[in-house]
Amino acid sequence: MDRDREPIGGGDESLPKFAVLIDADNAQAAKIDGLLAEIATYGEATVRRIYGDFTASSSAQWKKSLNRHAIKPVQQFAYTTGKNATDSMLIIDAMDLLYTRRFDGFCLVSSDSDFTGLALRIREEGLTVLGFGERKTPEAFRNACHKFVFTDLLQPAEEGARAEAAPSGGSSPPQPVPLEFMLEALENASDETGWATLSAFGSYLNKLQPDFDARLYGYKKLSDLVRSEAAFQLKERALPGSGKRALYVRAR
Repeated sequence: MDRDREPIGGGDESLPKFAVLIDADNAQAAKIDGLLAEIATYGEATVRRIYGDFTASSSAQWKKSLNRHAIKPVQQFAYTTGKNATDSMLIIDAMDLLYTRRFDGFCLVSSDSDFTGLALRIREEGLTVLGFGERKTPEAFRNACHKFVFTDLLQPAEEGARAEAAPSGGSSPPQPVPLEFMLEALENASDETGWATLSAFGSYLNKLQPDFDARLYGYKKLSDLVRSEAAFQLKERALPGSGKRALYVRAR
């Protein structure tokens, strides 16, 4: 796994299975490589569907990507001006897929607040919800997801390899690191000695703020961010009861 992550909602040895549902009206085809690479760090995208009116010129950007990435297009004509039939079809399909009980989670790719209710409904069933969208995505939808990733932070695989040791880019400059928020989260995630595994710390950060991402602050991984801040101490230690080792973090 990359970026110091364990599968959200994991614990099972098998790879979590996700249904990836893309709103073509509110997503960017240019980010599809980075999007699928990101999803692969959490589990397997066993279903890949995209919804939109592919007869419209605005959807032409997607046509070259569909076959290359084995994404199934679901054609939805705009029957009435001002009514979003695409959203309705995506939600109907999501509920059908939900009731098959074949998935560990859903990836909802959109910047539209109309999917807030869907994300909450999927969570009620105990499944993981990963959201992907632009910075303009309403807070309600972002917070309805277990984890929300801003798509401007995603890079194609080849770009990511070139930037392995460099701070992540994106269209927006890095934000100031929210140290007060991070220290408060660490205090709650740590044991009686003050230490917490880095993965537990990261999970707690996302519970409090689903769109928390080290890349927002110019770092590729959470471990890179923690190493850069004097407020934290990072150390590799053995996991109790196993021969494995993990990164631990505490406040200085």
